[in-house]
Amino acid sequence: MKTSGHDGVSPHDHENVIEVTDLRRVYGGGFEAVRGISFSVGRGELFALLGTNGAGKTSTVELLEGLAPPSGGRVRVLGHDPYQERAAVRPRIGVMLQEGGFPSELTVAETVRMWAGCTSGARPVAEALEIVGLGRRADVRVKQLSGGEKRRLDLALALLGRPEVLFLDEPTTGLDAEGRQDTWELVRELRDGGTTVLLTTHYLEEAEDLADRLAILHEGAVAATGTPAEVTASQPSRISFELPAGYFLGDLPPLGELGVTGHEENDRVVVLRTNELQRAATGLLLWAERARVELRRLEVRSASLEEAFLRIARESAEASRAATESRTATESRSGTGSRKDGVAA
Repeated sequence: MKTSGHDGVSPHDHENVIEVTDLRRVYGGGFEAVRGISFSVGRGELFALLGTNGAGKTSTVELLEGLAPPSGGRVRVLGHDPYQERAAVRPRIGVMLQEGGFPSELTVAETVRMWAGCTSGARPVAEALEIVGLGRRADVRVKQLSGGEKRRLDLALALLGRPEVLFLDEPTTGLDAEGRQDTWELVRELRDGGTTVLLTTHYLEEAEDLADRLAILHEGAVAATGTPAEVTASQPSRISFELPAGYFLGDLPPLGELGVTGHEENDRVVVLRTNELQRAATGLLLWAERARVELRRLEVRSASLEEAFLRIARESAEASRAATESRTATESRSGTGSRKDGVAA
């Protein structure tokens, strides 16, 4: 079954189809949800936007979809401004919102048929439903669908026009494990067929497995970007083991010489953190061999995307808090100085 984008699109053609430069979005009350972010997405790439609730993911995606004008900066999708040139962009993209809404009394097939009537070059209804595994639910009313089935229907509508660029906002929310797996297999097929996919997700293990590149957002700013391997490589790896009988932490070789940047011990289990995993692991094993001891429960692994995400989010929060405190202190000193000047005058 063909699930790729428009004919003639090569999955290896990596011209940028999404370009974001210093993008900002400020809401009416003055809240800045997106604060000068920049990134690009190549044709045929799967790019993930990660972040905690309120990080700016949905606000960013809405700007890319042309649902609102940016407050500042520049955004281009397929070479066009998605808000000012909506007619040029809309037929070539597919959008799966975080929460879709459908007339509850319509059947699944009727819903897709209604949307197909507004979509240029739409797939046949039966094909769209079969792609997302709803073929047997075509005559069921929308109100009778489970939450996961409604998400599948959202995806079917996003795929109707064979989009070149597909925006997926939390696409597997509400799906069971099998449904998530099926959805990601479909996303892989689309990406491999040349469709550019930009998604938001809170399932970090899925982003780590599927994304070609990603960006971690925190308070509307990009805290980290790169391939999953590049993002995790910036975080310490971990070595854990049980201290041999009769040995203590001080009996180990000098941890600094092993490239260890941090450590902890709990109930004789030692955890070492290092940015030089091979050096630390090799030095530790050589010490154990010379001492003729066995390192039980030994585990050596690089940082996971989840660990990197949590650490980056924590560091970004600490940096934001420090900046706020510094700004407050500066304003306080400035205000005090002004009052003194006023009194002196």
